[in-house]
Amino acid sequence: MLIWWAHMIFGMRYPKLLRELGESKHDASYICQFKWFLFSKVRSFDFLCKAQYGFNYQQKCSLVNVKLKWVKDKALDAVVTAEKDLKAACTLITIISSTPQCRLPIYRLSRFRGQLDIPRDLKVSTFIRSYPSVFFESYFLDTGGTRVPCFGLTPEAVELREEELHVVEKTEIELLSRLRKLLMLTRDWTLPLQTIDQLRWDFGLPYDYQHSFIPRYLDLFSFVQLPDKRVGLKLKAWDDDLAISQMLKNYVSQQKQEDLKNHFLAFPISFTRGFGLKRKGIEWLKEWQRLPYTSPYSDASHLDPRTDVSEKRIVGVFHELLHLTIQKKTERKNVSNLRKPLALPQKFTKVFERHPGIFYISRKCDAQTVILREAYDGPNLLQRHPLLQIREKFASILREGLLDRSRGLYKRRDEMEEDALKYEPGEEFVSNKSSSVEFDANYFSTALNSGCRNRT
Repeated sequence: MLIWWAHMIFGMRYPKLLRELGESKHDASYICQFKWFLFSKVRSFDFLCKAQYGFNYQQKCSLVNVKLKWVKDKALDAVVTAEKDLKAACTLITIISSTPQCRLPIYRLSRFRGQLDIPRDLKVSTFIRSYPSVFFESYFLDTGGTRVPCFGLTPEAVELREEELHVVEKTEIELLSRLRKLLMLTRDWTLPLQTIDQLRWDFGLPYDYQHSFIPRYLDLFSFVQLPDKRVGLKLKAWDDDLAISQMLKNYVSQQKQEDLKNHFLAFPISFTRGFGLKRKGIEWLKEWQRLPYTSPYSDASHLDPRTDVSEKRIVGVFHELLHLTIQKKTERKNVSNLRKPLALPQKFTKVFERHPGIFYISRKCDAQTVILREAYDGPNLLQRHPLLQIREKFASILREGLLDRSRGLYKRRDEMEEDALKYEPGEEFVSNKSSSVEFDANYFSTALNSGCRNRT
């Protein structure tokens, strides 16, 4: 508008002004300089207006500083508390059942303390004795006549373990696909074994997957040495059929073709009762949901990490990652070292707090557990993996044994069986600890294949 008025003034009035000033070269030069000055200011103003519009657009797409409060969800907290000590107990069951005699002395079991995630002030032997319905205690005498505790499995635990092995074998192809998809999420299709070990329980991987599972699929995987000298697992080939996120599958099944065409995929959101989302948060969330969705399997290097579009991609990555787990949850510490493999920005786990309608952080059992809300109806998981039924049975007998022990039932049984255990043959264990066979990975792998599953 200002440019138009400048043209009107100087286009119509400029000849008259020259005549009034005597058409002198000096005055004409002055008028031209004044005209240039005015036009430059007008154009500068117009540019600033357009720049301000672009700035507003940029701010609209930048990372908005919105904080949503954390509200306790009792139903999802119950999911975490129901599995208290289950992971540690199942790890010990796997280790014990993998030996030919299905029994190990306490000094060998204590070597696996770092994998149990039990409190530092709690002894491994104390933890095992808390669940006599699963672990059976005996002892042998060393050369000095000292009683050395040994722990085996009760018949109920052995039966469940054999059932678990059958389920793992039956669902092996499905597990293979999920592991491949996990590696496809990473930048180089590679993850350190240490990182996979942290996710092993959540993915339902065998305890010794490096020796019993991966070697059967060397056409798909390979072990590589990483730049930091660690060993990693690498996927050899990309599979387009697997590179489809759960979000896309859901939208295709719901036939939302228009949203798929525009890439405006909105995440399923639900809040804890009484959450009380404020108006500012509601408006921001609506705008955020309308942002483009970037598949976690696609290259996102072009995205600015300081924008909400990039944040939506990060949410999509963890949305897919949690869908790959069998219980749609994992501890926060298990994903804290995934920043570089997944090409994520600093403080990427902040998305869990910023999106409590998608993720819930449970603080039960002295840990922060990230749960995918859409996967649960109250405390009930909507899509149940066959392995969960076995874990629930283990959790049930653990609770029963803990309750019976508190009533003193196992104490009386231990007193009656003490003499029988005292004279039980113990030749399978070498009393001299320094000469005992090391329980290394190779021994573990051999034992798992020829252990309790082949017992009569």
